[in-house]
Amino acid sequence: MNNKIDTSVPHSARIWNYWMGGKDNYPVDQEAGDAYTSIAPHIEIMARASRAYLIRAVSHLTRDLGVSQFLDIGTGLPTNDNTHQVAQRITPDARIVYVDNDPIVLAHARALLYSDPPGSTAYVDADLHDPEELLRRAAHTLDFERPIALMLMGILGHIKDYAEAKAIVRHLLGVLPPGSYFVHYDGTNTNADLVKAQAGYDDTGAIPYVLRSPEQIAAYYEGLELLPPGIVSCSRWRPESETSPEPTHILGGIGRKR
Repeated sequence: MNNKIDTSVPHSARIWNYWMGGKDNYPVDQEAGDAYTSIAPHIEIMARASRAYLIRAVSHLTRDLGVSQFLDIGTGLPTNDNTHQVAQRITPDARIVYVDNDPIVLAHARALLYSDPPGSTAYVDADLHDPEELLRRAAHTLDFERPIALMLMGILGHIKDYAEAKAIVRHLLGVLPPGSYFVHYDGTNTNADLVKAQAGYDDTGAIPYVLRSPEQIAAYYEGLELLPPGIVSCSRWRPESETSPEPTHILGGIGRKR
């Protein structure tokens, strides 16, 4: 792994952190984030909505469905209410494996991603392009004989080739036992301002992110039993308020492996 942190090129995890009001970012990230929001100002709302969705999804899986194992791939920078914190508040012995291959994320993970006994939290330096190695290393912490929640939150857009992205999902799900869950969100190409802003961001030298159609995103869930309310705007997935929130251009949902 290359451990050097490059602060001359904007970084998606740091920009996301900036949009959510965090401090783990640099001027180059702030400039790129501001350029993005000047075209698509609602991206900050989308960033916060995606984090709130993660919290609700992990809470529902742990509290209501009895899930106690999570494989969180492409976790991004640690923030408040990370997956292990949400899950272990409800189920103290929950096991969580975070996966990333980014030196920035891993440096923060070493400092912040820990849990108290009896729970277990681990981080794995691995690449989503190599799911077999990723799974092998995750098996040191997770029991693949019991259901696991596979979390791919905003990461599949970084897989440029759509066929490869689908193949990765199929490979990972194929190894998980019945009763496991696929937990996911990704940005859509349904807003012209967002598409324009993303194109400008991709030209900065940062790792590109592909906004995909709702139909492409829905195909990730093929063969799974969708939990209500299905694949919807993240802000509208089991919202805590009875008032229907404004939709975002991020679609997410949870599917159960039969």
